[in-house]
Amino acid sequence: MKINPILLQVFRNRFVAIAEEMGVTLGRTAFSPNIKERRDYSCALFTNNGDMIAQAAHIPVHLGSMPLSVKAAIKAIEMHAGDMVMLNDPFAGGTHLPDITLVAPIYVEGMDKPAFYVANRAHHSDVGGMTPGSMPVATSIFQEGLMIPPTKIVGAGEIDRNLFQLLLRNVRTPQEREGDFTAQVMANLTGIERSKQLVEKYGLQQASDYAGYLNDYAEKILRQTITAIPDGNYDFEDCLDSDGFSDQPVQLKLQLKISGDTAQLDFRNSAPQVKGSVNAVYAITLSAVLYVFRCLIKEDVPTNAGIARPLQILTKPGTVVDAQFPASVAGGNVETSQRIVDLVLGALAQAIPEQIPAASQGTMNNTTIGGVDPRTGQPFSYYETLAGGCGASRQEDGASAVHSHMTNTLNTPIEALEYAFPFRVTQYSLRPDSGGKGRQKGGNGLIREIEMLTETEVTVLTERRTIKPYGLAGGSAGNTGSNLKIVKKSKKDLTGKNHSNLKTGERLRIETPGGGGWGKPED
Repeated sequence: MKINPILLQVFRNRFVAIAEEMGVTLGRTAFSPNIKERRDYSCALFTNNGDMIAQAAHIPVHLGSMPLSVKAAIKAIEMHAGDMVMLNDPFAGGTHLPDITLVAPIYVEGMDKPAFYVANRAHHSDVGGMTPGSMPVATSIFQEGLMIPPTKIVGAGEIDRNLFQLLLRNVRTPQEREGDFTAQVMANLTGIERSKQLVEKYGLQQASDYAGYLNDYAEKILRQTITAIPDGNYDFEDCLDSDGFSDQPVQLKLQLKISGDTAQLDFRNSAPQVKGSVNAVYAITLSAVLYVFRCLIKEDVPTNAGIARPLQILTKPGTVVDAQFPASVAGGNVETSQRIVDLVLGALAQAIPEQIPAASQGTMNNTTIGGVDPRTGQPFSYYETLAGGCGASRQEDGASAVHSHMTNTLNTPIEALEYAFPFRVTQYSLRPDSGGKGRQKGGNGLIREIEMLTETEVTVLTERRTIKPYGLAGGSAGNTGSNLKIVKKSKKDLTGKNHSNLKTGERLRIETPGGGGWGKPED
């Protein structure tokens, strides 16, 4: 069949619009500030075998790995019209336990099997575990919360209330979790309805054909992009500060081989999986690699399964980039994913130095706070990732105080934060001179200081507290970040990965890293 380029763009935009509308539905109907304010969720549309057709412009670490969860759900459970399957198992395509994925089939009239699938993934601010927020300084997946294998939670349009109550009984904030989960259901229903309308207008055969053509198109453009990179072997090393239990850095190594229109990325010499929670499952490594190579493409192409075809990713099971059960993985999703991006960009900088920026802050500055709200007498759980400095490029300075790379969330506005939680924000500002110097300067980080209005448990999972974000082409590194507990006028360093108790009136101060500079400062 001859491909109509106009129809190709029509379908590309229709598919993306379905995912975007799913996201709008999820964000507007969710209960928690983490989802409705920060938009910590992602939505996508898939073929009947689980290959991604289109995604909304949501969170890279979710979207690159979500196809593995969709495939796991399809393999485990036969889904009929009106069914939905939930899962958060990191060892079945998930990321970490707070990220719950909901998968639904799309049946069209006359078909006895799904034509497509829709799915969304949302970060729930508590799924049980040893500390509020379910992002603990842990040594085992069992300490991090409730692990859900592919499980049919909605059957023939009805939520399984017995199973749902079992889940809600094991979290600290059940009412909020129920609201967020219901929002996920509504997002999938939106995707199903819009997909059916698309099929009604164009026919299932044409819709399926153009889904395949879009994947082929993305593959073609990425192959052209890789071909423009000089053939060769490019090695790079970087380290995580620590695993939270030892002061020793955790080494990550990449051997990148560019050959014609393909790229091989060999991570097998990276450190063995560690005691702490910075272990990343394979899905995370895949997500980070797909993100970087998608960023190399200058053309406006869809992000779908075609992006993965020219890439060969080699990992060794049992390493920090391919962790095995029952490793703790909460920080692998949010922190190690960022370092893998730094690793791939660092290798590419040797091949195409003019096109690659210096390292951005390299962390999500994960902050979780929990306790009992004195205003309601009910438990609360707050989670947020904090922005920082972006790395400078040959063309311009790095952006300041924005989320970069594997996270794409917003901040929680001060007004929403103080309304929802017993906190007072005492400082929220740029962090001057935290970006690296260079011909172009790295972006500055930020400062977020929160006063507790009740007794709380605080957990921070952060990186770039001892090892700076690198500069390129003679630019200097960005400044490291810091986590501080402030009691009256005294300050205590909480280290990069820490769990502590704060009393009423005590403050938590997070200073996020800056980005690296690009080019010699004297230039």
